[in-house]
Amino acid sequence: MSKTIIVTGASRGIGYQTALRLSRARHRVIAVARTEDRLQRLHQQAPDFIHPHPADLNEPGPVKRLAEWIGAEFGSLDILINNAGALVNKTFENLSDDDWRKMIDLNLMTAVRLTRELLPHFADPAHIVNISSMGGFQGSAKFPGLTAYSVAKGGLGILTECLAEEFSDRGIRVNALCLGAVQTEMLDQAFPGLEAPLSAEEMGTYLADFALNGSSYYNGKLLPVALQTP
Repeated sequence: MSKTIIVTGASRGIGYQTALRLSRARHRVIAVARTEDRLQRLHQQAPDFIHPHPADLNEPGPVKRLAEWIGAEFGSLDILINNAGALVNKTFENLSDDDWRKMIDLNLMTAVRLTRELLPHFADPAHIVNISSMGGFQGSAKFPGLTAYSVAKGGLGILTECLAEEFSDRGIRVNALCLGAVQTEMLDQAFPGLEAPLSAEEMGTYLADFALNGSSYYNGKLLPVALQTP
């Protein structure tokens, strides 16, 4: 049965590959990102199933309009993948207040805003998948330069646990995947020359499957997805 799915941060990397794999399984994918030309390239890969929607999720207006469009165009939403985010690599003493605000806005508040506005439109059952990081997973190895990013992703994990409880009577299950290193543009920009053990294509395949099937087994869980230990 075809599902209606939102993937944020869909213009590149993991989000792009996740949207592509979901569309190839003949699901309706609303691909959201700020970069319209990249979304159009994604749309061309599966024009019957990918619906590009350029939007800046840092602003309440575009988020509200996106939610209204979802309700009018599709009626209900089955899956939300909160993948949009950003990474800054700076040591703690060099992080400005603006850096902290940017990391929290892009990695946590985008998911807060979008989930809140979409809440009336979720089907029963529905699945929210928040894309966190091993940096935000308690007890994992931490890396210098990722303090603000990791703290924001840790907040996304706590949000996941809270919303799973709050939404339990609505038929909405909420989980977070804490990803290890994946070879993406964002990783290349933050850590030039670093070779990750997984490609964006491999992770996109995994995320697409989890979004479709993970809610049958998990709710309110922060799941590490990494080849390294801890």
